Amino acid sequence: MDNLIPIFIALTGAAVVLQAGILAAMYLTMRKSGAQMEALAAEIKAKAIPALESATLVLTEARPKLAVILDNVEHTSSTLRAQVTRLDATANDALDRGRLQIIRADELVTRTLDRIEKTTDMVHNTVVSPVRQISGVISGITAGLEYLLGSRAGRNGTGREAKQAVPQDEMFI
Repeated sequence: MDNLIPIFIALTGAAVVLQAGILAAMYLTMRKSGAQMEALAAEIKAKAIPALESATLVLTEARPKLAVILDNVEHTSSTLRAQVTRLDATANDALDRGRLQIIRADELVTRTLDRIEKTTDMVHNTVVSPVRQISGVISGITAGLEYLLGSRAGRNGTGREAKQAVPQDEMFI
């Protein structure tokens, strides 16, 4: 065990030297990075500060104009909202009136068709039926007269009626 202590001390000493080397390398790297960061910061200050000052100047000059623009947009928005509300009310009113007129027109057409049907039935009952009845009576009387008058003149010697020739054109209806 006495032999191991110098070995551990030597290893610990080598580790401390290695750590010191790593720390020295880190210090040099950080110093170099710090110098680069300072140069970058100086460059940013040189370029950014004038840009920020001009942006501040532009915003300062534009602030009243932007306020006027925002007021105009707000006024236009409220006016547009009111107009859309009026337009919606007008469109709804027009639709309601249109529906009412369509219903009235439908009722008018329905009543007209009902009256036409009633008139047709009335004409049929008062004109066509009596005319048919009269026509039937006249046809019956005519047939009876033709039979009576035709039986004397139109019989041949056999007691039957002589058939008359009918041209082909008269048969075609």
